[in-house]
Amino acid sequence: MQVQCAVPGCPGGQSDPQPLFRFPCDPERSKKWVEKCQRQDLSDKSAEQLFECYRLCGKHFEASLVESDAQSTVLKDGAIPTIFEGQSKPQNGQGKRSNAMTKDDETDSKERKKLKKSQAETAKKDVQTPPEEEEHKEYLKSLFKVLVLLGEQSIPPTGPGDNKQDGLGSSNFQALLEYSMNCGDEVLKKRYDANTESCSSAQLSPLVEVCEKYIRSKLVEEVQQNGFFSLLTDDLVKISGEWFLPVFLRFVDQSNCQQERFVGFLSFEGHGEALAEKLLSEMTDNWGLDMEQCRGQAHSCSGTHLGKLKAFSAKLLERYPMAMLTPRSTRTLNLVLANGMALSGVQLVLSTLKKIESFFSESTLLQLELEHAISIFYPDKEERAKELKEICGTSWTRRHDAFEVALEILEALLLCVDSVHDNEDMRWNDQVTHNALEISKALADFEFVMALVVMKNTLTLTQAFGRNLQGKVSDVHFAAASLKAVLHSLKEVSDNIDVYHEFWNDEAANLATAMEIPIKVPRSYLRKHQSESGAVRPESYYKEHLSVPIVEHVIREMDTLFCEDHLKAMRCLSLVPTVIEQHKSTEPEEESLQVFKNSIPNAGTLSAEMHCWWVKWSKRGKGETFPTNLQETLQLADVKFFPNMLAVLRLIAIIPTLTLEDSCDVAYKRFQMYMENTPDQFKSKSVALLNINCDVAYDLDSMVEVYMKTYPDREDVSL
Repeated sequence: MQVQCAVPGCPGGQSDPQPLFRFPCDPERSKKWVEKCQRQDLSDKSAEQLFECYRLCGKHFEASLVESDAQSTVLKDGAIPTIFEGQSKPQNGQGKRSNAMTKDDETDSKERKKLKKSQAETAKKDVQTPPEEEEHKEYLKSLFKVLVLLGEQSIPPTGPGDNKQDGLGSSNFQALLEYSMNCGDEVLKKRYDANTESCSSAQLSPLVEVCEKYIRSKLVEEVQQNGFFSLLTDDLVKISGEWFLPVFLRFVDQSNCQQERFVGFLSFEGHGEALAEKLLSEMTDNWGLDMEQCRGQAHSCSGTHLGKLKAFSAKLLERYPMAMLTPRSTRTLNLVLANGMALSGVQLVLSTLKKIESFFSESTLLQLELEHAISIFYPDKEERAKELKEICGTSWTRRHDAFEVALEILEALLLCVDSVHDNEDMRWNDQVTHNALEISKALADFEFVMALVVMKNTLTLTQAFGRNLQGKVSDVHFAAASLKAVLHSLKEVSDNIDVYHEFWNDEAANLATAMEIPIKVPRSYLRKHQSESGAVRPESYYKEHLSVPIVEHVIREMDTLFCEDHLKAMRCLSLVPTVIEQHKSTEPEEESLQVFKNSIPNAGTLSAEMHCWWVKWSKRGKGETFPTNLQETLQLADVKFFPNMLAVLRLIAIIPTLTLEDSCDVAYKRFQMYMENTPDQFKSKSVALLNINCDVAYDLDSMVEVYMKTYPDREDVSL
């Protein structure tokens, strides 16, 4: 069933809350609707299927054909859609459903009566009993309809009453099946009466897997039809005790709108070369992705799995050299750089910041306790204290300046968690005081303080660059030009690391003294090197194990994440009209566009076409409006007359570095909501895929076909 308009590119019923009307059950009129909305893929659907699963929104009908009152919005009999001009561009957002969908209005009632009458007439003409296979298909359709409904609402099929041995008992799935039977699903009722046993988890599993397989095939098909794409992964998640890698694909659709889709989870069990091969094989052989079309990759990972993900990324780049590695726009650059360091001190800082964020988000009282501590340490700087309090009320540990903020409030943080742990007024429960103690131990460790100081001073050099990457298109264009200066500053620090480390060590030592933290080498190192423990000085140890490797890592990662091809692609943002307007005297560099020479329609005319494009926008008069971002540029009506420029703009749009517009970033937000709001025992990789892609059009008959092909010997799914 559709909860959006079936017209390609129309956001009706989703981001644009229009009344939605079912396709008519009359075959002739239904055929006209299909022709009018230009959906050739629906031409082979029966009127019954269209009536059940597809809708058109009110904006495609003349006003005289739509009747509304306080209770409902209905179409007049015989209404035909005729308005298909000036449609809004498709959005990937999730809007509210209108009254036409939420109420059992007169149109649905009339159409259902016609449908029942049509079915009755058909039954009279064909007195023979329908074949058993057709009945089985109808039965499977009923099961899939229930599963999809549960998935769309993020309701676990097996909860909450899964208390029977190998059965679903009073589970959500079973309850919804019984509701369907009570509402008149005769095929379902007949099969249920024949066998009253509950559907077991083993019997439900194939249905769920087929739903996942079908939805993914639709997603991959959509991506493949639109050409090039980028592959993005998120932090590993644990589902049913197994680690999985979430995978997203970014592409530009046929309406030239940026899209990002969640295509599922990859099992991350294994090691090294074998794991990398397994992941690639799963995407190409089982998912059907054409990785030759992949033009970018970006990954978010840290901790123990970092090495395995880097091996996968390297294997992907080796096999498909065009899939250049970049940072992902959903992460600040400084955190990306920090997460890539396997140093114990760095990991201590990162894990502690995560604990701090989780700890203070538990209660507003804890937040107030921290604000009180900040006031104590800034008695003469009320403005700065106010700023810090406001910052700490947000997700400050993910900011570009997270390490700077952490250093500024470090003393206040330690005072706060120590006070909570002491619990003198008995305000906090045992779990809160225990968590406070864990954070206190980390903050009072000199390795933490030293690592935080080194990270703050080193990553200050990349902070502005990273902020520009997540800014406006002109900021990103400027960032591409400023990378050389950033790397020069980092290398200057590296060349003079003795001097810089001395300053950093003094800063950390002064702070530690003020906080009464012993200045010493980490205990874990001393235990491993007992013979030389007396000869190791903290200053020398932290230079060798923190300052030098951190600076070297940042330089190396910046070179890797911003290779020459990546920088050229970013410089191609000079084609966006607002950037052209800012640099009227400078024509875009053709050399940068050459990075896409093998992926554009006609490389021979690139130079002339680029010049015409530049003239078109650089000669605009004052007061005239310009497209302000990449998405608006792609939507220009006359961009189609510049095929090479359009191809380049589409390729830039899939670079993972660039921040998506809010309307294009829905898949990632839904993914976060599912992972945060679903209890661990109910998380399912299949249900997650259904829920996150609830706006994907599906067809129950096609699902049944996939099921019967996947399980040809499985004649029944008992209830």
